[in-house]
Amino acid sequence: MDFNTAAEKAKNFTKTPTNDEFLEFYGLYKQATVGDNNTAEPGALDLKGKAKWSAWSKHKGLSQDAAKAAYIATYEKYAPKYA
Repeated sequence: MDFNTAAEKAKNFTKTPTNDEFLEFYGLYKQATVGDNNTAEPGALDLKGKAKWSAWSKHKGLSQDAAKAAYIATYEKYAPKYA
């Protein structure tokens, strides 16, 4: 399975992943498609934005190809639970 297929299938899960699982997908997706996070950290009151920013930033230094492979592995881990 390639990255784009995994990303499309993850968007179409029949059940919603937990917040932590969503952030795992989000961080890897952003790293795979954009690369290292170079945006300003959201303020303390923006809890959702800060969580998403942190999920992306924790993958800093991971190559886009490695992030794509990790995203596919994450999809395969959660697909039986949510597909």
